[in-house]
Amino acid sequence: MVCESNNKSYLKSQHLKIIGQNTLRGKVKISGAKNSALVLLAASLLTDEKIILDNVPLLTDIEKMGNILKSLGVKLHNKDNQLIIDSKNIFVQELPYELVNGLRASFFCIGALLTRFGEASIPLPGGCNIGKRPINEHINGLRALGAEIIIERDVVKAKLVEKKSKLFGANIRLNCPSVGATETLIMAASLAEGRTVIENAAREPEIQDLCQMLNKMGAEIYDSGKEKIIIDGVQKLHGCSHKVIPDRIEAGTFLIAAAATSSSITVSPVIPNHLEAVLNKLEESGSKIIKKGNSISIKSNKIKAVDIKTAPFPGFPTDLQAPFMALMTIAKGRSKITETIFENRMNHVELLNQMGGSITVKNNIAHINGVKKLRGKTLVGLDLRSSAALIIAALISKSVSHIYGLEHLDRGYENFELKLSKLGVPIQRETSNKIISKTKCKSSESIKKEISEIKAA
Repeated sequence: MVCESNNKSYLKSQHLKIIGQNTLRGKVKISGAKNSALVLLAASLLTDEKIILDNVPLLTDIEKMGNILKSLGVKLHNKDNQLIIDSKNIFVQELPYELVNGLRASFFCIGALLTRFGEASIPLPGGCNIGKRPINEHINGLRALGAEIIIERDVVKAKLVEKKSKLFGANIRLNCPSVGATETLIMAASLAEGRTVIENAAREPEIQDLCQMLNKMGAEIYDSGKEKIIIDGVQKLHGCSHKVIPDRIEAGTFLIAAAATSSSITVSPVIPNHLEAVLNKLEESGSKIIKKGNSISIKSNKIKAVDIKTAPFPGFPTDLQAPFMALMTIAKGRSKITETIFENRMNHVELLNQMGGSITVKNNIAHINGVKKLRGKTLVGLDLRSSAALIIAALISKSVSHIYGLEHLDRGYENFELKLSKLGVPIQRETSNKIISKTKCKSSESIKKEISEIKAA
């Protein structure tokens, strides 16, 4: 699969040149949800019949997952935003570390491979520490379903209990409502023997999208979107056609950008109730929101400071914490942003401060004093959502900004600069002769600490 934007090789030497202080006007077409498409690709391993996915975003993360499936023998055919997946002739093997590394969603394949073939072997993605990351929820849940799992040299090896031909249903209560673990266990339980009940399950729209596709394939899953999900295992799953839901995080990013630039735009297609927490905070901060069918319009002027606290759905999404912080840098008053999901998701604070923000952080709580203006800078985004935050800050800023780190941005936003350009933003992707080092954007204190790039975004 090839990303649609032109000239995306050598991404580390590329940057976006953005002229700030412009007003956005027009409509934005929202792409399919990255976090949904990734797990739907993994779910295609559950059947030997063809799956047709529509509205698949053209992103580097999707390309990586496609390459992982190809390494297993899956045949993929893509045309524009449609992907035809043929998993009939899979050969089960350990997934190559070079493909898995850096894509945490690759671990979702373990549930599908284990329940269909009775075994799976997957390296821990992105160097995850099993004690700190929620992958332990995946493993504990699979063990409850009857899998034997060992971890050797950072490779998770799972197989069915001796003399068993299938996983078997179980009652599982997650210690935390992990999205990835909920998805992995739903897939594993779909072909297990008997009933599985997952309590304290994640409720995100992407999970609901997965369950909808699996039910089209012949699964029997009840109450997705609730804290308790019930799965009755079936003998076989079939092919189907399915359309990926719109990306609520992309939609939220554009709405926040409009608020930051005192603009009026419309985003569609969207599912408005997927964004309820974000829309409430945008309204609270002074924007006018109009919901009509599958579109959301925003009209913004003066922004006032509001507090947010990230939480699992239906709370404020962690993936929009960084973009919303960029908005709060120029809000009138003092705001507080509390990150409760990821312990290392404040990488953008220092960068926003370099652009003129006034932010202090302690114990994953950011205190922001709104300033009248930001200034353009040359900076490197350190992860997917912090890169989006820097672009929003650049839209606000006086003068020109050069934002590097596009290898992160292209993981989760399809043609981001093209969409901004259509809204009237003077923005272009350029290639420089030298690669900008991340350390040029860090203080001496932060250089001492290894910044953990967020792979879960």
